[in-house]
Amino acid sequence: MNTSVHYAGFWVRFIASLLDTFFLALPIAVVVYFVSDGNWFDFAQYQQNMAYAMNANAHKALAMQPQTSLKWELIFEVSVLLVTMLFWKRWRGATPGKRLVKIKIVDFKTHQEIDNKQALTRSLGYIISTLPFLIGFLLVAFRKDKRALHDLLAGTVVLYEEEQIS
Repeated sequence: MNTSVHYAGFWVRFIASLLDTFFLALPIAVVVYFVSDGNWFDFAQYQQNMAYAMNANAHKALAMQPQTSLKWELIFEVSVLLVTMLFWKRWRGATPGKRLVKIKIVDFKTHQEIDNKQALTRSLGYIISTLPFLIGFLLVAFRKDKRALHDLLAGTVVLYEEEQIS
């Protein structure tokens, strides 16, 4: 039994999140956009705002924010939450991004798989971690155990797979 614990730090977790954006959130966003028949958000307004921003007219781009449908936004957010939790269950605490960088989420005390309550608490804790100014995520950079606010709330920790305690 390997008793060393190697906590996953800020940058590896950041990279895993970035990968998950591409592998999970982006495909779900495309599906939700098309299922909504374009009613989720005004894509034309986003394109117009990008044109304003590219032409150094940030004031105009910021003044004309596109409208979004709360219903379709909630469908997107719940879909991402459910798919993430399915990956955590299927891959024992890992999403595609975490798996690629060889890290996973485990219970803080036992270093065993997380349960559904922890998964849900951690997922909802992401919202709290973003307020204010992503401070909940930045805790990882300053804590010895590399736990973010959502880890503290859920009783979880992110470890490198090969050095996880069995």
